[in-house]
Amino acid sequence: MSEKVVKLGAKREKKNPEDKKDDLVYCSFCKRPNTQVIKMVQGPGVNICSECAMIAVQYLILNDRMPSAEAQAILDAFWGKAR
Repeated sequence: MSEKVVKLGAKREKKNPEDKKDDLVYCSFCKRPNTQVIKMVQGPGVNICSECAMIAVQYLILNDRMPSAEAQAILDAFWGKAR
């Protein structure tokens, strides 16, 4: 099972399986906690949930006026769908 909060730029720490303390992490954009989203990515001083990341990707695609087939390929790659 993968972790719900992914830390970027941090060294991996060995965790004790008996230590089940899950700290709340809030998205810097929508303010939802990691308990209400699919995934949360933590960066230095900022967090983004998977939903806000998807909105950002869609905005960048639409802003650049990419062809829809190319945009769909990027979205499929983002969500891990095979063509």
